[in-house]
Amino acid sequence: MTSDPHHPTSPLIELKAVSRSFREAGQERAVLRAASGTINTGELVVLVGRSGSGKSTLLNLISGIDLPSSGEVWVAGSEVSALDEHHRTLFRRRSIGFIFQFFNLLPTLTVEENLLLPLELNGRVSAADRDRALALLDEVDLRERAGTFPDRLSGGEQQRVAVARALANNPPLVLADEPTGNLDLETGLEVIELLDRLTRRAGKTLLMVTHSPEVVGVADRVMTLVDGQLITTSKPRPAGQRSDGQR
Repeated sequence: MTSDPHHPTSPLIELKAVSRSFREAGQERAVLRAASGTINTGELVVLVGRSGSGKSTLLNLISGIDLPSSGEVWVAGSEVSALDEHHRTLFRRRSIGFIFQFFNLLPTLTVEENLLLPLELNGRVSAADRDRALALLDEVDLRERAGTFPDRLSGGEQQRVAVARALANNPPLVLADEPTGNLDLETGLEVIELLDRLTRRAGKTLLMVTHSPEVVGVADRVMTLVDGQLITTSKPRPAGQRSDGQR
């Protein structure tokens, strides 16, 4: 039986009393203070908080880019915070797709080459991989632009490529840091609807940082960072209602 993505049953991310401090001007500045929380498989969770509250820091800890000062970070059954740098890099390549505010497409690579890059970093680009990548370009309605360089695309098109790239390696977790922050409202909503549809259909877990109230509306849950702590609120959308309005 396929699980209902709106009623996930197993945790993918577990944060256990995670703290992170930085040394600034000779003093310790605590960004996270024993923050704890769980995100389940198949959930779309939005992370909000004021500027400087630690949202990007939390994404870096979950992905293993950074390490906590104390506490444990678990993703897909592995304690990421206990891995050495080499194994954190391998974990990130295999298990996480990233979407950034400024797209981060390589300008010297075509759309298709940008899409295949995560697979090449893992040392494998089979014919099936390439077919799957091109199928993702169909999903984001950019198949005909496969040979185009990023500077020939609009901002919305570049972000749609970035969404496809994040899913190209079939990761269980997608992390999005202000994915609509560099787009106008209408284009941003189109990207969010696309991201919502593609991740839910594939059973992915999506954790998205945003300041946009329109984006919050697609979430299963909202997590807010306040004074270094994670506060979870209930679903903003009626239970059982999909992003396309169907039940």
